[in-house]
Amino acid sequence: MSAIERPTRKLSHDNAYHEDRKSALEDGANITTQKTDYSRWRLLDERGRQTWHYLVSDEELKTWPQSTADKYHLGLPTNLPALPSAKTPLSSVSNALSFFSHLQLPPGNWACEYGGPMFLLPGLVIAWHVTQTHVPASHATEIKSYLFRRQNPEDGGWGLHIEGESTVFGTAMNYVVLRLLGVGEEDKRMVKARGTLYKLGGAVNGPHWAKFWLSVLGVMEWDAVNPVPPELWLLPDWVPIAPWRWWIHMRQVFLPMSYIYSRRFSYPPTPLTRQLREELYTSPYESIDFLSHRNSISPRDNYHPKTFFLNSINWALVNVWNPYLRLNSLAKRAEDWAFDLIRREDENTDYANLGPVNGPMNLLACYIHDGEDSYSVRRHRERMHDFLWMKNEGMLMNGTNGVQTWDTSFLVQAVVEAGLAQDPKWKPMLLKALEFLDDQQIRDDVPDQALCYRQRRKGAWAFSTREQGYTVSDCTSEALKATILLQNTPGYPTLISTSRLQDAIDTLLTMQNPSGGFASYEPTRGSPYLEYLNAAEVFGRIMIEYDYPECTTAVVTALSLFATHHPTYRAETIRTVTRSALAYIRAAQRPDGSWYGSWGICFTYAGMFALESLASVGETYSNSERVRRACAFLLDKQMHDGGWGESYRSCETAVYTHHERSQVVQTAWACIALMEAAFPDRAPVASGLRLLMRRQRASGEWMQEGIEGVFNKSCMISYPNYKFIFPIKALGMFAKRYGDSELL
Repeated sequence: MSAIERPTRKLSHDNAYHEDRKSALEDGANITTQKTDYSRWRLLDERGRQTWHYLVSDEELKTWPQSTADKYHLGLPTNLPALPSAKTPLSSVSNALSFFSHLQLPPGNWACEYGGPMFLLPGLVIAWHVTQTHVPASHATEIKSYLFRRQNPEDGGWGLHIEGESTVFGTAMNYVVLRLLGVGEEDKRMVKARGTLYKLGGAVNGPHWAKFWLSVLGVMEWDAVNPVPPELWLLPDWVPIAPWRWWIHMRQVFLPMSYIYSRRFSYPPTPLTRQLREELYTSPYESIDFLSHRNSISPRDNYHPKTFFLNSINWALVNVWNPYLRLNSLAKRAEDWAFDLIRREDENTDYANLGPVNGPMNLLACYIHDGEDSYSVRRHRERMHDFLWMKNEGMLMNGTNGVQTWDTSFLVQAVVEAGLAQDPKWKPMLLKALEFLDDQQIRDDVPDQALCYRQRRKGAWAFSTREQGYTVSDCTSEALKATILLQNTPGYPTLISTSRLQDAIDTLLTMQNPSGGFASYEPTRGSPYLEYLNAAEVFGRIMIEYDYPECTTAVVTALSLFATHHPTYRAETIRTVTRSALAYIRAAQRPDGSWYGSWGICFTYAGMFALESLASVGETYSNSERVRRACAFLLDKQMHDGGWGESYRSCETAVYTHHERSQVVQTAWACIALMEAAFPDRAPVASGLRLLMRRQRASGEWMQEGIEGVFNKSCMISYPNYKFIFPIKALGMFAKRYGDSELL
């Protein structure tokens, strides 16, 4: 008997559960999803802090006109003029910059969506609901719009990310969001979503994070949640599994999660949550033995199955530790220390927090500990808007509070690479970008750095903003390179002093691993065996920091550029670090000539970085067998139209998988890689660049194609500005190497 039939339940809307699944969305095609007036949305950028605002009065509209960037991000006509058709690489670059320069924001940075993951909004909306936070009608309307636009058209579910197949995690959580925001259970789109959820076994088959949030909401019992003991934070630092050894995102999620788990916070039942208890499961709620479902998970969600070792620990915690050995005094001590660390995270980031997973959890932890009217709760409520983004599909939640420093740094480098930094047309744009980088460099370390287990950050740049304040090796490196390149170009001021550049170098030199490679936020602190404790289930390589070719290349090239202009500062250390980093790059290459990428899709992305690092020390096609193997790998993947296209499945499987269509961004990456390698035949590169130029619109822009980024192997994330930045760089490199001759 099909799970969707559910014969044991009798509800007033029972017939809705039995609708034919073949066309629920089709049947609901004439259901009009409510939208706001997009002409009333405005993006405010305050020193990189980006928040969207919906203007209600006509007076507000008069005093705050909509910018070109606002219109572009909202999918409204920008009314920018059509440009002369580009025939040469630099004319294509000029057209692209003519468009992209209009998107630069007043502080000097560029903004964009950083979406893709479909599990972020649910945590926020549930946190809003249980902390009784007011949700503006404009935001609720557009969140619903976005979720319906991203609903799987075939089965009505949602996946881990926007291009993934439907999962329990995505479907159960986004279904709950829509119900909390007022969508009725008999809406045909909701009926279809439930059908898919039931086929997957219902919410009891969700992964750990789903069960956590559903228990917080009070639509699942805490018995279903595998233990998250805050006592782990009391372990001495020398213990191999102590949380300070974990990857920063994992430990900052586990921190508030463990506090909330220990407090067993559950929102009091309401008519809506009681109804949700009846909608999320294939059996009546009262009949479910939630304790028996701690390890239940749908195969679609189970990307990284829990190990026997972890299951054994969880069994001992549930059956021995919690009921018999866990003293109230010890639990209180653990909760107090966990909350103290939460407080430090909040204060060190002005409540911006590391990311959009721990942010809502920290909000809830403060609500539990400090109370609804406390400053911490009020400030968290304000800061949640930093993660929200408006686009033509509606409102989503970004994967961080933005990509401000990262994208701005790359754009500067691309324009310099094209030889246009001294062009009077682009100099004002670049000067504003330099001013932004000057403003965003982190000037000091956090208070009680060691107590917070934080990496040195003085002189570093974060991925997004100085206020968020987390050191990232490649963000620091790319911003450092952009700064040095501009400040050593005639006509640009020295805004960032030599001593501040040295601060950045000093921080980078603390981040190398014994392998020679570099990780992201901090050096690797724990053993890979900690993956045996990976309880997230939906992600891989999440427990510790790892070496990455992308991060390592960024550091190598930054150190090399710095040493060129400042040859005496820590010269021997820089040479030693660079040599060992390059040795890691060489060792990380696979026999087929490729490198696996962890932050972009996938082999194409990593290959571009790795070949750049080798080129920085003169290792190219003519003198290196490994570079020749890398070029052969890339050339073998070139598609019939001259472009490259790699599917996100490569990230999941670690095997190169072709996209069904060539992609502008990946074509640019491959062309850059071949040029960095000094591949002797320009024809394959020219073929790829012709594809870029053919796909460029008359306005100078490129349209969004497949998703570009990834984290933890299984979750994809969007970098929409890449479709400008990397084609500009590739076309500029070609013109510099081969001349600005006609390609079309």
